[in-house]
Amino acid sequence: MPGPAKSSKLRPAPRRVMMLVYDAAQVLDIAGPVQILSAAIDPATGAPAYDIELVAGEAGSVSTTSGLVFRVDRSMADVAPSELAALDTFMVTGGYGSRTAMENERLLAFVRRASRASRRTVSICTGSVILAAAGLLDGRRATTHWAYAPTMRQRFPKVVVEEDAIYIRDGKVWTSAGVTAGMDLALALVEQDLGRDMALTLARHHVMYLMRPGGQSQFSAQLAAQRVENARLAKLCAFIVENPAADLSVPALAGRVAMSERSFARHFVAETGFTPAQFVERARLDEACRRLADGEVSLDAVSAEAGFGAAERMRRAFIRHLGVTPGRYRERFRTARRDLLPPPATFHPRDRHDLH
Repeated sequence: MPGPAKSSKLRPAPRRVMMLVYDAAQVLDIAGPVQILSAAIDPATGAPAYDIELVAGEAGSVSTTSGLVFRVDRSMADVAPSELAALDTFMVTGGYGSRTAMENERLLAFVRRASRASRRTVSICTGSVILAAAGLLDGRRATTHWAYAPTMRQRFPKVVVEEDAIYIRDGKVWTSAGVTAGMDLALALVEQDLGRDMALTLARHHVMYLMRPGGQSQFSAQLAAQRVENARLAKLCAFIVENPAADLSVPALAGRVAMSERSFARHFVAETGFTPAQFVERARLDEACRRLADGEVSLDAVSAEAGFGAAERMRRAFIRHLGVTPGRYRERFRTARRDLLPPPATFHPRDRHDLH
């Protein structure tokens, strides 16, 4: 006599993710988030958690600023409304080409339709200006690459631009800062969807922080120095970065470039986007971070060598800019240096070659 029929549950389909790309995109803005999501495994099924597709204005080759070319099988026109309705996540990549893409009304119309239909909308780096041009960021908090934040703030005054954030979620819309921050955002999406354990597994596999300490400001001092056009001020910025423990008071710095203190302060802000005091503190913070990551020197010694003087002054700067104490920052680098564990049993075989 046959036994009772066994009930079976259908395996849930992977979450559908669509990324809009365009010519002159930044290769890491595409590949970084796609790599994180494609490596994610649904803990409940052991199967890939996301089904990812690239679309563009036209099917075919899409060039990136690095010279690498992506093949895109479908155009925006090929995507049916029913497919948009089935989307879990709609993503817009970033890169230099966003300047042209944001003026393409056909592309913006597609962005609006896809965003309305999907569960959440995501931009990577300067993909945020495309969302802003489509009107999707009006009244929302958003971020972008720190170098583009002032332009975005001026061009789209209805957007609340937070240039120091690594990524921001405002309702169903997520935006990330520049380049590698797109991978941080992708980890956050995985954590929301699949839990902290899977996000941590991916972070370890890709040698990343699950939550990167601090914001974009931790990288800004040296990068800002590189874009200074005034020769005297560019040389002065290089001196500050290379000599953080020197006398970097406004009178001393103004004297180095033979300017009055008032004129110096005005020109410095115009060239760098920082006041002299802000730039000096961030340069000292960069130096302290480097020394903390490189060795076991005492916090007092690090503070002195980085130009902070008293360790308490350095501690306050770390908390203000990075949200962690110097000791905690050093501990995170110790954790990041540990050998990776072998891939978990649920890690998909297609990703195992990445470990070699």
